[in-house]
Amino acid sequence: MSRVVVTGRVPEAALEKLRAEHDVDAWTGPGSIGRDELLRRVAGADAIVSLLTERIDGELLDAAGPQLRVVANVAVGYDNIDVPACTERGVIATNTPGVLTEATADIAFGLILSATRRLGEGERLIRSGQEWKWGMFFLLGSSLQGKTLGVVGMGGIGQATARRAKAFGMEIVYQSRSELDPGVAAELGARRVDLDELLAVSDVVSLHCPYGPATHHLIGAGELVAMKESAYLINTARGPIIDEAALAAALGEGQIAGAGLDVFEKEPAVHPGLLELDNVVLVPHLGSATVETRTAMAMLAADNALAVLSGGPPPTPIS
Repeated sequence: MSRVVVTGRVPEAALEKLRAEHDVDAWTGPGSIGRDELLRRVAGADAIVSLLTERIDGELLDAAGPQLRVVANVAVGYDNIDVPACTERGVIATNTPGVLTEATADIAFGLILSATRRLGEGERLIRSGQEWKWGMFFLLGSSLQGKTLGVVGMGGIGQATARRAKAFGMEIVYQSRSELDPGVAAELGARRVDLDELLAVSDVVSLHCPYGPATHHLIGAGELVAMKESAYLINTARGPIIDEAALAAALGEGQIAGAGLDVFEKEPAVHPGLLELDNVVLVPHLGSATVETRTAMAMLAADNALAVLSGGPPPTPIS
């Protein structure tokens, strides 16, 4: 029987699946596990089921020991994992793509609607107790029909967001490392462009690219200036893809019309300049936050760990 360390709270069904075959040490504290406690607990682990709040680096892998075989991340993103360090030590790293696609696309499109139709402003107004009255020019927003959505990163979540936009009558352009499958491109009416053109023509820019050195501050002061003054920026990918200070300045100066953010550069901290603005919608990393999705993520991570421990290939290795 192998030892499996789970670094944070996950749905019980996943723990039961792991416990049926192995000895499981799961963190059940109210918050994230501390670094020192994590380093202590992983000692002797054969498998680690990690959350995106934990940094899986060489120090932690060495603390686990040479018997460690797999790190199963309960997330599609894996910027918290030093994948080369895993490879050097013969540890297989896995993630959970696919199962959170629709839930995250729902949040992306929810942010699009909230930002363009000023729903956050309206809700805050009602709750403040201020007097208000319907009028022709009261909290006017922007319609989506006939407008252009620019998708940066046309993977599964980007495609799912584009399908929602298509249903709202939007045109689709995208920037991605590879061309879409011709059938999908035809279905969406999507046109591949470079980032400069995407920023120039899009009424809404939605970020769905992975985070890494190449995409750190992909959207900074220069890119924000290149966008339309009437455009909106949406991020459900990873916070550091945007230079948050530059975004706060651009929103405050009216360089773009608004933004919707589910992720933040120094999460859970939010740039104080953003907190003062009405033209940005801020939600606390809710992209995959449905009961069904979080359960599916944890179950897939458990399947990955179990597969490696049994000597087989994991369903979703990080390539």
